[in-house]
Amino acid sequence: MGSGEEDTGAVGGGGAVRGAVLKALVVVGGVLLLRRLRRSTTRWDHARAVADALSGEKFSREQAMKDPDNFFNLRMLTCPATEMVDGSRVLYFEQAFWRTPEKPFRQRFYMVKPCLKEMKCDVELSSYAIRDAEEYKNFCDRPKDQRPQPDEVIADIAEHLTTIHLSRCGRGKRCLYEGSTPPEGFPNNWSGASYCTSDLSIHKNSEVHIWDKGFDDEGNQVWGTKAGPYEFKPAPKSKSKYDDMFSPLNFSAPLSLEKKLDKAYVIDDQ
Repeated sequence: MGSGEEDTGAVGGGGAVRGAVLKALVVVGGVLLLRRLRRSTTRWDHARAVADALSGEKFSREQAMKDPDNFFNLRMLTCPATEMVDGSRVLYFEQAFWRTPEKPFRQRFYMVKPCLKEMKCDVELSSYAIRDAEEYKNFCDRPKDQRPQPDEVIADIAEHLTTIHLSRCGRGKRCLYEGSTPPEGFPNNWSGASYCTSDLSIHKNSEVHIWDKGFDDEGNQVWGTKAGPYEFKPAPKSKSKYDDMFSPLNFSAPLSLEKKLDKAYVIDDQ
């Protein structure tokens, strides 16, 4: 009897030990798996995600309907132009009135690449002027064999304009990535400005918010919207381009409005 009781206790003790070991293995395995999952998203993955989100045709139509005094119905079109030797993606970017997409009032190149490891950000987004902007009008709408080719694109990247450092948005925020230029901004002499700043955020479904502002030497804002960033959303695929075609939001702006737009939004960055 006595020896049997001792054997039962030993078996029970061994089971408890095995259970503890299994639990420990599960915990350790979970930690290792979590680390592996975290490592699976590389710096280049973030850069690709940002480049993909920026690409495509987007409009500020909803914003213009809600607040026509401060926002216009604009079309933003971005597409891949080439890739640099180091893997950086170069995108062509243009903006125009919805009704006159063939006449963009703003054109530039975006260069997207990961932030350096020592920097506290995920993606570096730089904008550049285009050496011959006229040659690039409606670049994304043209067949690839009718566009400037990759070597030409690289040769046509002109002066650096701005750089925004983007980071993943924290928990609880609506955005996926967000970033700004440094507080001191970048040199800009358009419409009485001495420097400009930019804020950019990327949201779900490739929605992009952009807020560009120009300031004089005293820090007074001299161009750019004061009501907040422009919110560009992809057009619903099922929506016809002829829907609401008679809405005043979709007609070309008269000269007075274009001048107002110049003051409120456009940067002459060529």
